[in-house]
Amino acid sequence: MTIADSSATPTRLEGKYSAMVVCWILGLGSLIAWNSILTIGDYYYAVFPRYHPERVLTIVYQPFALGTMATLAHYEAKIDTRRRNIFGYILFCLGTLSLLLLDLATSGKGGIGNYIGVCVLVSSFGVADAHVQGGMVGDLSFMCPEFMQSFLAGLAAAGALTSALRLITKAAFDKSDDGLRKGAMLFLAISTFLEFLCILLYAFYFPRLPIVKYYRTKAASEGSKTVSADLAAAGIQTQESVIAGAKDSENLSHKQLFLQNIDYAIALFLIYVVTLSIIPGFLYENTGTHNMGTWYPIVLIGMYNVWDLISRYIPLVKKIKLESRKGLMLATISRLLLIPCFFFTAKYGDKGWMILLTSFLGLTNGYLTVCVLTSAPKGYKGPEQNALGNLLVLCLLGGIFSGVALGWLWLIGSNQKFFG
Repeated sequence: MTIADSSATPTRLEGKYSAMVVCWILGLGSLIAWNSILTIGDYYYAVFPRYHPERVLTIVYQPFALGTMATLAHYEAKIDTRRRNIFGYILFCLGTLSLLLLDLATSGKGGIGNYIGVCVLVSSFGVADAHVQGGMVGDLSFMCPEFMQSFLAGLAAAGALTSALRLITKAAFDKSDDGLRKGAMLFLAISTFLEFLCILLYAFYFPRLPIVKYYRTKAASEGSKTVSADLAAAGIQTQESVIAGAKDSENLSHKQLFLQNIDYAIALFLIYVVTLSIIPGFLYENTGTHNMGTWYPIVLIGMYNVWDLISRYIPLVKKIKLESRKGLMLATISRLLLIPCFFFTAKYGDKGWMILLTSFLGLTNGYLTVCVLTSAPKGYKGPEQNALGNLLVLCLLGGIFSGVALGWLWLIGSNQKFFG
């Protein structure tokens, strides 16, 4: 089938709710591997106690994610989105499987050699994250906002799911021999399965949904090259004359898009600077000793993830969705106050206040992320929306990297050594 133009919006677009479910699962697959690493942090602290695994693995992950994303964002108009996303999910799947096999091959032993192996595999997650998260956000930016919201909710669900499973496995294996390791292996096995499911859904089911075909055909009619392979997979061949004609009206450059949306870019950067300067390293290493023992950081991470997930559904209620650009910036800057709040709560407060504060961190993180990423693409053409989505994810990853780096400052003034 050949479609030359799709300027008219159909009266009925079938498959919207199916697409939302698939987007949710694809979001889940985008972070389930990394969240599994964060959630089994207590296992890695037991195996590699001298090397600050939560901090080090995060700082290893982020440069690869940021560097790859910068390259992909620059060349996004020439990159096949289908191949990009499928490659990312395959890399996630192989990475989690390799971590599982590495642990089985070494019988869960520590040592610098095994630690370096874990670091190398975690770095591959950064490359995969840049391919998938940037590719999916760019792709969904020219579709309906509900798809973007579902994908972002899936990202948060990855954290909530891993936290819930971690609590269950810790309770089940807490008194058994090698209990931490058994729970960690279960996590990696589940992650591998979910990544494989994402490959199948994205490659064979998602592109064939009528509503997805409509939005991608519309983007192609506006000059987008990135959707051609996905349309071909759905049995649609776009006419070159349509794309060539669309090129006559030039799209905004990356620089123009960035300058027009610099407030959104700064907001996303600051949101994740604050969040990642606290999660996960601070919660694992700087919250002191409590009667909850090793359960304490797991509960804190779990509360953050649950509220991060819940908050990503709040913007579905139009009356309480924050769309004012000034309002979003003010709310984002106000979150900077959370850093001293966490410092003084860890020093003087009890665990109840810390749980409350961590929940609020998750609540504001998810809510503001969805508000920014669903508001920014409005008013642009398909190719511009894809480019803007990639630029905003680059800023988001830049904020994560900066937050992770700043998280090391919590060790200054404490009695802990950086290594050993």
